[in-house]
Amino acid sequence: MSVTELAGPAAIWSVLGADGTIATTDLGVEHAALDLRRALRDMTLARRIDTEAIALQRQGELGLWPSMLGQEGAQVGAGLSLRPRDVVFPTYREHAVAWCFGVDPVQLLGLFRGTTMGGWNPAERNFQLYTLVIGAQTLHAVGYAMGVVRDGDVGTGDAQRDRAVLVFLGDGALSEGESNEAFVWAAAQNLPVVFFCQNNQWAISAPFSVQSRVPAAQRAAGFGFPGVRVDGNDVIACHAATQRALAAARAGNGPTLIEAVTYRRNPHTTSDDDLRYRSASDNDHWSALDPIARLRRYFAAQGGLGEEFEATLAADEQQLAQRLRTGCRELPMPQADSPFLTTLEHMPPELARQREQHLAFVNAGTEAHP
Repeated sequence: MSVTELAGPAAIWSVLGADGTIATTDLGVEHAALDLRRALRDMTLARRIDTEAIALQRQGELGLWPSMLGQEGAQVGAGLSLRPRDVVFPTYREHAVAWCFGVDPVQLLGLFRGTTMGGWNPAERNFQLYTLVIGAQTLHAVGYAMGVVRDGDVGTGDAQRDRAVLVFLGDGALSEGESNEAFVWAAAQNLPVVFFCQNNQWAISAPFSVQSRVPAAQRAAGFGFPGVRVDGNDVIACHAATQRALAAARAGNGPTLIEAVTYRRNPHTTSDDDLRYRSASDNDHWSALDPIARLRRYFAAQGGLGEEFEATLAADEQQLAQRLRTGCRELPMPQADSPFLTTLEHMPPELARQREQHLAFVNAGTEAHP
């Protein structure tokens, strides 16, 4: 079964219904099935990260926070499809993906606290920095995928070597030139990249209806690669579709665009008032489709998760919450030369010269204003 057979470009493919029932067990994926208990745990803990970060922002500890409430199913489904050598390029809202990929959630707070000055250390984790410029990360991902091809790390058949790039974007990024350029390059060079669009219906205050006359997944055909449209609140469907697309990319079969249809239930960021442009009834409708509640209904029909699982999960939540509160306030101020140290793998002489000039300038200012 090919990626396109999982779902047509207009149909929304779903496995786990809103009532918690499984519609089909024939996912067309030869790889390991999703661990549903882990998926529930990861969605729950990722939501706690989101909740605690909002509270920290309200307390003045963060300047801003972009919530992902309601999008946990899409993100965990995609995140649990990754292998360690795959590379992720997020937007600024992929908190659950970062969690699934082993990124310390305290590190995510640094951008919004102002304690990180940029730079990327792939030796720590193949998870790129959050990108605030809408759509810019799509070209970054395509450029990295070009490097993967030139390194010969695609289509070898060696599971320990072949890798793919997974890049996230929102529906608003589809209107950006960078995203469309990325689609062109990915298709023309048959690159190992999967574009995962979380269509949460709103690009800040602009609804998807004013950006496109067709579903996002349908756009892929115009660029010459498959598009898949899945229920973004169905963690099983999101996992199966992403797993299939990543496998195709690693095998050298080129890019895929996945459109996960979901909903942003909180404001765009903590500085936004979403009730100025959408109704509370829409939020109520999507609350009934909540990805965590949906999976819990499935487990309830199977006899429940058990007291031990629930107790452990509750304890993990509390421990994570405390770590975020403490870790946020303990984030160290960055070194003045940190961007220079994490710009390139090996610092060339010209960059080293600029670093020394920058440090001299900073030190002179510090001496003048102790």
